[in-house]
Amino acid sequence: MIEVSQLVKVFPGPTPVRAVDGVSFEVHAGEVVGLLGVNGAGKTTTLRMLVTLLQPDSGTARINGHDIRSSPDQVRGSLGFLSVTTGLYERLTAREMLVSFGYLQGVDDPRGRAEALIERFDITDFADQRCGRLSTGMKQKVSIARSLVHDPPVLILDEPTVGLDVLVSQSFLQFVESARDDGRAIIYSTHMMSEVERLCDRVCIIHEGKIQGDTTVEAMMTQHGSVERAFLAAVGP
Repeated sequence: MIEVSQLVKVFPGPTPVRAVDGVSFEVHAGEVVGLLGVNGAGKTTTLRMLVTLLQPDSGTARINGHDIRSSPDQVRGSLGFLSVTTGLYERLTAREMLVSFGYLQGVDDPRGRAEALIERFDITDFADQRCGRLSTGMKQKVSIARSLVHDPPVLILDEPTVGLDVLVSQSFLQFVESARDDGRAIIYSTHMMSEVERLCDRVCIIHEGKIQGDTTVEAMMTQHGSVERAFLAAVGP
């Protein structure tokens, strides 16, 4: 479902920064792959190329069979993207937000789809409040629903639980588990090792723009006792 092949991104300047340097990995249907790395390792740059917000300098990736360089519209229609910086239109209500994105994504029945998501994510009580007045947890629920409005087979999640309280975080983790059970391919980028141990089937460790490890969570736990120890062993002191 996700095939990443030799992605490279260099940011120009007096000293060019090779933020992503030949990254390759795969994610299959019904699989959650954790993307781990220290700040500045290249995680977010990689994800932004996968969701077509950035153009790679070389290499490519395929999302649900669509090339990010030659078929960006089809790629966007195949994935849901959620990050800590994903914004909502503050003057729209939660319901209006979901209906609007349903129309943008070409959903056959945007209003019906919005109502189904409002019920699924327990948004009913604040569905007609403007997004700008919602709490962080409420906004996250709307953002999750927005990312699913077109029922994408691929989810790309970048630090999705930052700023959430314990109850909302637990609800979100349960959503990721159900999305995997539904057969979606999921990239999960986070600094929360406990979330990786709970959710992820495999882990790709990126360091200084390169993939330094690609293995199962089970193997990491067996060899090192925890994902955190395995991560530290891969990236050095």
